[in-house]
Amino acid sequence: MIRATSQAAPGLRDYRPAEARLVADLLRGLAERPKRLSPMYLYDSRGSRLFERICEQPEYYLTRTETEIMRRCAGDLARSIGPRALLVEFGSGASLKTRLLLDRLPDLAAYVPVDISRSHLLEAARSICEAYPRLEVLPVCADFTRPFGLPRPSRPPARTVVFFPGSTLGNFDEAPAIELLELMRLIARPDGALVIGIDLVKDPAVLQRAYDDAAGVTAEFNLNVLLRLNREFGADFDPRGFRHAAVWVPEASRIEMHLESVRRQSVRLAGEAIEFAAGEPLVTEHCHKYTPAAFAALAARARWKASRSWCDDLGRFSVRYLEA
Repeated sequence: MIRATSQAAPGLRDYRPAEARLVADLLRGLAERPKRLSPMYLYDSRGSRLFERICEQPEYYLTRTETEIMRRCAGDLARSIGPRALLVEFGSGASLKTRLLLDRLPDLAAYVPVDISRSHLLEAARSICEAYPRLEVLPVCADFTRPFGLPRPSRPPARTVVFFPGSTLGNFDEAPAIELLELMRLIARPDGALVIGIDLVKDPAVLQRAYDDAAGVTAEFNLNVLLRLNREFGADFDPRGFRHAAVWVPEASRIEMHLESVRRQSVRLAGEAIEFAAGEPLVTEHCHKYTPAAFAALAARARWKASRSWCDDLGRFSVRYLEA
């Protein structure tokens, strides 16, 4: 368990993937057509900080809207979750929206933030410890798309509730999204629940502005992945050779974040040469947008039962409470 005075974080469970697996994953994605990277590579320490800046941009409605909904429905959610629950947050990031729930759940058994960025995870966990000194915080560093072990809290929990805000499910295509929902259901167990944020279909122009802000923060966030590949995996990407683009794909109901090659070039990673044509995209993130009916059907395929939902006045975003 991390406490506010902890520096070494002895309670951290670290399930970070082995480097060999990550390299194989990168090379596999760069061999696809179109070339693509998992969005998890966007979130090193700098990428996580840049994403927090994205959330502050006027075009990026998602965080403001979900936070507004959470402020309105936190009491209802807390009553649905009930006492002495184990709250497991997937992709916890800075855990800012989590505090809206924690303020209403003083009797939590424990809070388990799960994130792939170790440094960002520890920073956020310490911050939660300082704000909630009586709460047991048990951080887990893991790729949450794969099974991982839950830490055991000091107090036996009455039930497990998974918290997945931020519309991150939209980063996954249909089959992987169902697999992730099924993994969450296994973690929650038969008497558990899922609180999830879902971004809804809207004007494509609004979506494109949200993923290509005027200040260029999203572009900087997207290009940062190349710096990470250079630093951590010995690649030799030239960030000046790529430009950020946000593309609406109507038939898939999603925004795609691309890094477009501005010229013909060759890049090396782990001894392999990767050729880019001028204008060729490297897909770094899918951001699916759902209708309420489409999300309900997706959740049902993973055997989640819709219980309650909340939406903003403009119908831009939805927070859902599902039962296993």
